[in-house]
Amino acid sequence: MKKLLLAVAVSSVVAGSANAATIYEKDGFTYKLNGDFQVQLRQDVGNDQNPEIEFDDLELKNYVSYDLGNGLTGFGRVDFGFKDAAEDDGDAGALEEAYVGMKYEAVSFSFGKQNFASDEFGVEESYEDVLGEDQFDNIATDGDDTLRLDVGLDQAYLAASYEMDAEGEDSENGEYFDLFASTELAGLTLGVAYQNATPSIDAESFDTWGVSATYDFDIATIGADYSVTDETDAEPEQTLLNVVTTFDVASTTGVALGMRNYDKDDNSFEDVSEWYANVTYKFPAAKNFRMFAEIADTDEDDVDMGYLAGVRVKF
Repeated sequence: MKKLLLAVAVSSVVAGSANAATIYEKDGFTYKLNGDFQVQLRQDVGNDQNPEIEFDDLELKNYVSYDLGNGLTGFGRVDFGFKDAAEDDGDAGALEEAYVGMKYEAVSFSFGKQNFASDEFGVEESYEDVLGEDQFDNIATDGDDTLRLDVGLDQAYLAASYEMDAEGEDSENGEYFDLFASTELAGLTLGVAYQNATPSIDAESFDTWGVSATYDFDIATIGADYSVTDETDAEPEQTLLNVVTTFDVASTTGVALGMRNYDKDDNSFEDVSEWYANVTYKFPAAKNFRMFAEIADTDEDDVDMGYLAGVRVKF
């Protein structure tokens, strides 16, 4: 699930997760480790789908930093994911992120294998999706040769990233330029994102745009986002709309209800709508140990409802 929270977005890049355990700290050096283990009993939305045990996620994230003096911090991060290995569909452990950088006050710069700035976009609150979280998720949200700048201010967060095309190298996977900005004011959070994508060398470039808003009414939070990918010679214009509301039914139990709609500007394509509802229970003694359940469906013909239930452990 993705939440448009300024502090979370900044900390994930430059300070490790807020849940991370500090393993060692001495003389200006800090090593933090955090994990995210999620195992589900799941049947996908679709036709003739069967239940299975799904792993999403199984991650270990390593973060190190040095106090360089005069407000300057040097940091590095290496994250491993074991989802594919657990499903006998990959190596023992896949490298998901690996980058280094420096931070001065509210500004950080990092480079390496990491997420694009547009990955911060979106308000969806589903555990699994059929149509994609947003149009940025449907295009690309991470790279191997990525330069990234993050600026965290009191009421705003700004991020920019550039994925080099690395032509002729093993990491060649296209060229991307992304921007993201969000701000909070009196319970209202607004976000905008932009991506210019060239998915392969000499391919046609195209743009994706997105706007989002969430408002906290105390008893519930309502959010919406809209993202659109411009028409190209190969693909028509594509749009994805998200609407979601979240609320607590108890201090330990939260509920999310959402809908998304995907459309292509193509006479042969009928737009698809998906809805979902989930509940999450956080144990009072340890809120990072959670149980959850979700149901989802689309308005496509001959498609059966999907469901899942599982446990998530974070630290």
